[in-house]
Order: sequence, then C-alpha cells, then structure tokens
Amino acid sequence: MITTPFISRKGMTRRGMLGAALAAGAAVPLAAVAGPAWAKEAGTPAPARLTLPVPTGPYPVGTVQLRLVDRSRPDGIAGPGCFRELMATVWYPARDVQRYPVAPWMPPGALQAFLDDVGFSALAPLAPLTAGHAGAPVLRPGRRLSVVVYSHGARSHQGDHTIMVQELASHGYAVVTVAHQYDTYTEFPDGRVAVPLYDRQAPTLPGDFAADLRFVLDGVEQLAAGHNPDADRRHLPAGLLGSLDPRRMGAFGWSKGGTATACATLADERIRAGLSLDGPMQMNPPLTGDLDRPFMMMSAAFTRATDPEAAAFWSHLRGWRLDIQAQGAVHISYGDNEALFPQVAKLFGWSGQQLQEVIGTLDPDQAVKIQQAYPLAFFDEHLRHRRSHLLDGPSPAFPAVTFLP
Repeated sequence: MITTPFISRKGMTRRGMLGAALAAGAAVPLAAVAGPAWAKEAGTPAPARLTLPVPTGPYPVGTVQLRLVDRSRPDGIAGPGCFRELMATVWYPARDVQRYPVAPWMPPGALQAFLDDVGFSALAPLAPLTAGHAGAPVLRPGRRLSVVVYSHGARSHQGDHTIMVQELASHGYAVVTVAHQYDTYTEFPDGRVAVPLYDRQAPTLPGDFAADLRFVLDGVEQLAAGHNPDADRRHLPAGLLGSLDPRRMGAFGWSKGGTATACATLADERIRAGLSLDGPMQMNPPLTGDLDRPFMMMSAAFTRATDPEAAAFWSHLRGWRLDIQAQGAVHISYGDNEALFPQVAKLFGWSGQQLQEVIGTLDPDQAVKIQQAYPLAFFDEHLRHRRSHLLDGPSPAFPAVTFLP
C-alpha cells in the first residue's frame, strides 16, 4: 500500500530527493545562500527563464482552469458541510492565440510553496512558461476532441508532466489534469494555496486519486453535453462546451498517479485506454479482476522483474498491452525533470555525475522525445484508431527504448 508520503527505492520522498539534489549540486544548501548562486559575482546577469520544449503538433494550445466540487464525497478535513474540492486544468487545440496570455508552469502561489518546500526558492523568478494560452478559443479539427485525463504523483503537482500534456493537446487532444487535494501544491481562485498534508487520514491513497479521476470524467461528460462544471460558473473559452468526445476517453499518470490510473481503468469502462508512467501498482484494496481494454506501462524504477505488484497487475491485463523501458531512466525520467534539471545543473554548476544522480543516465534530449512520441502513439492507436508502427517494436529513432516481454 502506498501512503503519503510516497517512498522511493532509496527511502526518500520526492521532496527529500529534490532537496538532496540541491545539496549535492550547490556548494552549500540553498537555504544558507544569501542570494542566488549565479548572482554572487557583481555584474553577473541573471539567466533567462527555464524553458520547456515546444510541442511538435500542428495546433496552438489553449488552457483553462476549473474548480470542481464532488458533492458525493464529504471532506472531513475541511470541516462540516465541506466536500472534496479539486482544481483541474483543461488543455486543448486552440485558435487565435495571440491575444491570450501564456500560462505559467504552476500558479504563482503554488509554485512558491512548492519551491520553498524542496529548497529551490531561488528559482521562483525563473519558473518556465508553458505553450498554453489561457482562455484561447477552442479549435475543433474535424470531429469532437478525444480526451485524456492525467494524475500526478505523490507530493507533486499538475504541471509535473506539462511536456507530455501540451504535446497531446498540440496534436488535437483535450487533456484534463487534476490536482489531488491534500497531496499536491495548488492554488484556488480565491487565493488559497494548498500544500500536501502530512496526515495519514487524508484521502491520498491511489484509490482516492482514482475516485478523483472518475469525478473528472463526470466533468468531461458535462462539458460534452454543453454544461459548465466549474463550481463558480466562471466563463469558459469559446467553443469548449460541446467540443469533447465522452466516447473516446483515456487516462495516464505518473508514480502514484500511474497506480491510480490502473485503479480507475479497472473500475470505469469510460476509460478506453490507460497509461502508467512507472507506477508502483501497490493497490489497496488488493487488485482483483481483469482488464480487457488497452493498457501501456512505461517502466523505470518499478519493473515487473523487480516488483511483484507490477508483475501481478500485468498478469491481469487480458487486452492489448505493452511494457517499455528506456535504458538509463530513473523514476522521475518520464516528465518535465528531464528538460528542467539540466538547465538547473548549469545554473548551480553541477557536474555531469551530480546531474545523472538525479535524472539518470538516459540522454535528456532523447528522454524528452520519448515522452512526446510514445504516449501520443498509444492514445492515437487506441482512441483515434491511428495505427503507429512505433508501438510494434524497437525503433532506430529511439535506441534507448526496450520492449519488455
């Protein structure tokens, strides 16, 4: 069973892993640095923002935030009369984006809380921007948009896999990311900033995440039917209502979110295809039943060869299934870390060895291309019936990717 916090193989939480990375990469921990490391010398210009790779699809990307309240789930932590409250973000192909501002990687309040918690406070002014334009009108290239929902990992946040999310949106998908309250950093429209709660009674198990995903699917169905699910009934981008296809929905997630994706896919037939990014598959209650819909695993630290839970889940897959592993990948390799940490390493003068201790030995540029190509090929094949030979076997374009039998 995975509880909060998520513990990696080395016994470190994600928070501890990032903090240790900073301590290893800088001469002294950032908390003891009077100013940013790059500004110690007078006259040293501040570096530009950290950047994320530009998505490769043909469409510009739009984005909008929603506040969702699940009135079927009382929230005892929030108090009497309160219900499960979630922030969700919809990413989609857009048009006429020039008039709309580019969205940040994380909302400012949530970003500051996250960076403070992991010891990266000095990087707040350099946080990356996304390719998403907030509030831009929706572009419908043909039929309604296939939908994919995303679940983050323990003590992580919605923006952790922005590269993958905006890549899918640029290829014509609507992607809905969810912030799992009490196990994430997020910011609500009224200015409240939520941080992970160190309380074992908090609803932060994979099953709780899976319930969140299923509730988000309800919200997708409301949008598809022309109704606004936002609890505050805020204005939605032009064209969003009625643009989503509830008959073509998939899900993916990283780490605990990957396990939650598996739980939700097993429980909800609305999810036509599921993808786990190195999910431990430690489920509570225990895994029961088989899955006859397509499921793909991108393994790194949690492989079927080393983890009985992952092997047990694989044995319950009766439909199309695939398990790939990028050689040199570690648990955080299938996400934005591969693009951001090499830039952070340059800022703080990390050695190549210190960087590899954080993101593994997989080439970062190759890692980014892998996370752009393989999820897109998977959802294209199983939600849009666009066959990709990329999933047939090893590809010379991605020599690090191994197909696990």
